[in-house]
Amino acid sequence: MIRAYGVSDAGTTRVPALRVAVVGPTHPFKGGVAAHTTELAHRLAAAGHDTVLVSWSRLYPEFLYPGEQVVPDGGADLPPYPRTVRVLRWDRPGTWWRTGARLRGPGTAVDVVVVVAVVPVQVPALLTLVTALRGGRFEGPRVVVLAHNVVPHETHPGGEWLMARLLAAADTVLVHSAEMAGQAVAHSARQVLVASLPPHLPGGVPAGDAGPPRRCAAAGRRTRVLALGVVRDYKGFDLLLEAAATVPDVEVTIAGEQWGRAGERVRELAADPRLAGRVRLEAGYVPAERVPELVRGHDVLALPYRHATASQNVLLAHAHGRPVIVTGTGTLADQVRDGVDGLVVPPGDADALGRALREVSDPDRLDVLRRGVPPVDLDGPWRRYLETLLHDPGEEQP
Repeated sequence: MIRAYGVSDAGTTRVPALRVAVVGPTHPFKGGVAAHTTELAHRLAAAGHDTVLVSWSRLYPEFLYPGEQVVPDGGADLPPYPRTVRVLRWDRPGTWWRTGARLRGPGTAVDVVVVVAVVPVQVPALLTLVTALRGGRFEGPRVVVLAHNVVPHETHPGGEWLMARLLAAADTVLVHSAEMAGQAVAHSARQVLVASLPPHLPGGVPAGDAGPPRRCAAAGRRTRVLALGVVRDYKGFDLLLEAAATVPDVEVTIAGEQWGRAGERVRELAADPRLAGRVRLEAGYVPAERVPELVRGHDVLALPYRHATASQNVLLAHAHGRPVIVTGTGTLADQVRDGVDGLVVPPGDADALGRALREVSDPDRLDVLRRGVPPVDLDGPWRRYLETLLHDPGEEQP
């Protein structure tokens, strides 16, 4: 059964104070999921829930994760959550069982356990934790699986089978889009709730306004386009460069770690003579404190994804007064008023990306898009998200 609580203000209810354990990655691990998990714990505590964040001291085998797993300089992307215990290790199964047993034990029992699921490699650990949590029976705390991905971005042998086992073990599965809800039901989830991904802005809330739009022609420069994040095939950064090669009035910055063949492809395309002097590759992890400077140093943020689930980068761009170019995949287009505060193009289409780049290279058109960027609500989405996350459909009247 799919429920859409929290998508709008209508129909949501206040949740009484609960004892909550959030199981997922946090600092020193980097990336959007770790940041979201950290912000989730902060928001739950601020809403009055007795919250503990149960995290990992070792997250993945190194051979399965080609980049740096932790923030390189040790600085946190978000303020760390104070009640964090780092007791889980991927290479010590005993920690999986002991953690689950502790969360239902005398004096440490909780009402709800939120299990953050991202990639199939973690499913054996999370399933073991859930089994110990219930003592082999369907009892104990309510288990909510927060599924950032139901179907992995990259295929893994047995990956979808593993995810189906985890979703079937949960009382409730929370996803971030209607498309993912359908996937969750197809992967054995019994009860699915849908809520939009709320924002957790790297580098914090912008101070002051984003400044007036700067007209490219008057400044004697090209339109500057930013693509931000780890370079992976599904993000389509290569398609953005293919498109930019046909539009001489744009410059492109790709800032993020360059993984495997996707990174090689981006470096090959950046060497195209047609792009000479118009591409900057900032390889490596982008710390949170640099993100506002990067976004506001460009005119447009591009999300040329081949496929996606959800991303907060549209809100990130809008919070800094910048329009976006996105593809119509996942929930990306849901956050954009096409032609008003951004442009939406079909996924996997370099020609369509080229047309969008030509449009934003026009100073007058860029000016219109900049002026159409709306203010961003940073608190309302989180309030609705928490109400959905903690909602227990089993308590509803028949």
